[in-house]
Amino acid sequence: AKPLRERFRALFTLRNVGGPEAIDWISRGFGDGSALLKHELAYCLGQLQDPRALPVLSHVLQDPGQEPMVRHEAGEALGAIGKPEVLELLQQYSHDPVVEVAETCQLAVKRIEWLQNNKEQTGNPYHSVDPAPPAQEKDIKKLRDILLDESVPLFDRYRAIFALRNIGSEEAVLALGEGLQCGSALFRHEIGYVFGQMQHEASVPQLIKALKKLDESPMVRHECAEALGSIAKEPCIQVLKEYLQDGERVVKESCEVALDMLEYENNQEFQYADGLVKWNKNNL
Repeated sequence: AKPLRERFRALFTLRNVGGPEAIDWISRGFGDGSALLKHELAYCLGQLQDPRALPVLSHVLQDPGQEPMVRHEAGEALGAIGKPEVLELLQQYSHDPVVEVAETCQLAVKRIEWLQNNKEQTGNPYHSVDPAPPAQEKDIKKLRDILLDESVPLFDRYRAIFALRNIGSEEAVLALGEGLQCGSALFRHEIGYVFGQMQHEASVPQLIKALKKLDESPMVRHECAEALGSIAKEPCIQVLKEYLQDGERVVKESCEVALDMLEYENNQEFQYADGLVKWNKNNL
């Protein structure tokens, strides 16, 4: 097998190419042993927003043999594609015994219902397809209150996450950081994800603290590792090297891939996803 970092580059290249052939090649990776790679496959299929990926994502969501973080990502991807025909399946899995899967499917249902009544929002500075649209509210204190209130529906708290992300100030980052103490592992992992998008240095202490917390959900720790890789300051690099031998495979592999991306950026390679030049589809 090829090193994980090369397979990730091949995946990102396929995502950038898109189309039915790319979807077919990406879909073949779900038999792999790496949950990190499989969750990234599902993420990429969701970001493509191509309905041709619906059958494979539906299959992965329903497969009890897949790791929870992979099933969760498949559910989120179904929501990202946003087609009403998957509503029934998502409603069924909104009661899954794996809480991260159930919560993901609940969010995906809400997103699709929201899309039925509203247009897909444009102007996302990060060009990602998110599990919830940003809240209209612009007041950081009010958004923080929604974010941290666990009696508020998860979809509305997610909307607060993305509103704070889009504001992007240090105050917004510090409010989001408080969310890493909230009860839902799914919610905490989303905070890690947006910190990776924002690349704001003010989030580094919270991310390091979460990565070092060995009783934290691996899904959260891995997302924090990836965020540290994307911020790429010296303290981030040091802590990623420390956890290259972590006992949780998904954390260990996240540190490995994050450091590889950094090495590429530091070498000023033209683009991280240079698989078109160096690898063919067989690498995945």
